[in-house]
Amino acid sequence: MAGIGISRHYVLAAGGTGGHMIPAHALAEELTLRGHHVALITDERGARIPGLFENVPVHVLPAGRLSGGPLGWIRALKNILAGRAMARRMYETFRPSAVIGFGGYPALPALLAARSDGIPSLIHEQNAVLGRVNRLVAARVDAIATAYPNVDRLASAHKEKVHLVGNPVRDEVLGLREQPYPPLSEDGIFRVLVTGGSQGATVLSSVVPDGLGLLPEHFRRRLQVTQQCREEDIEAVRARYATLGIPADLATYITDMPERLAWSHLIIGRAGASTIAELTAAGRPAILIPLPTATDNHQVANAREMAKAGGARMILQSKFTPVELAKQMQKLGLDPQGLTNAAERAKSVGRPDAAKDLADLVERIGRDPAADALAADEMVLRPLPQGAYA
Repeated sequence: MAGIGISRHYVLAAGGTGGHMIPAHALAEELTLRGHHVALITDERGARIPGLFENVPVHVLPAGRLSGGPLGWIRALKNILAGRAMARRMYETFRPSAVIGFGGYPALPALLAARSDGIPSLIHEQNAVLGRVNRLVAARVDAIATAYPNVDRLASAHKEKVHLVGNPVRDEVLGLREQPYPPLSEDGIFRVLVTGGSQGATVLSSVVPDGLGLLPEHFRRRLQVTQQCREEDIEAVRARYATLGIPADLATYITDMPERLAWSHLIIGRAGASTIAELTAAGRPAILIPLPTATDNHQVANAREMAKAGGARMILQSKFTPVELAKQMQKLGLDPQGLTNAAERAKSVGRPDAAKDLADLVERIGRDPAADALAADEMVLRPLPQGAYA
């Protein structure tokens, strides 16, 4: 539906984490390319994420988190109502054709405001388990876009309005799909990327260096590691790699992730929605350690499709030890053809057209401002039916 010829306004609402904000940003870029105008509703965390929505109006609204017992719920309700009122005032001037929620509590008042004003709305679920806010509004939106064919906690009553689109990723990552998997010879450099989400993961800092240190010397000498670490862990990790003689580039935040993905042979990391989407878009094999405290254990569900396809190996954190990591590394790293096959299997479950398909859905759901204006004119100019009295 690209190029419908009418410029529309759309509001995107997302909680302030990368998992919500990155797909929202990808949709904003696609809608902007189609000539539409986009505004973002988020929280203070989302407004501070670098490199996203730099040319888009950003509105920070109060959004209550439904936790903390009765007093917490009362405070949350006050914030949600205040946020809804602010969103409705914004809609009076911006006049959106549709409001799109990406999960997280800041999306809730924006979607409630759309419902109050009769504005079409839809939600996008990045995970393989429907999130809390999306569950709250699923009955009230016009469409539900999903990243996985099977989504847990999605009521059967809502399945008729479900559309599988995938999880949008940045164009820089999507471009890797057209590049070949980096060649890996039996005695060549083996590049490992270790990432633990937006803030790193202490368990990766404690297990990965020791696990790599258990590898046979001929394999260990080939390693080149890039690892994201928490600030409090980074010096200890640096010292451990130095002791093992493994070259390692460490950082608390990896700013050039697409470039790092491009040259990586294997990724070790969490199973967040954006991570899975980028790995399957680029076609990179992985060892995935789902975050055990993730809401509704959604990271385990996220990893299943990629693991079942043969593009990843999943290790539960309770079983993630240096010995287990070394065992899995040897199975993967000592078989170059097998690793290349795993890369292709990872790519096979990617959905590279996610941003375009989601934008098509948004355009179908959104109201046409030109049609609205024509309808309003017709109401004013339409003659009264015969026999009617003004």
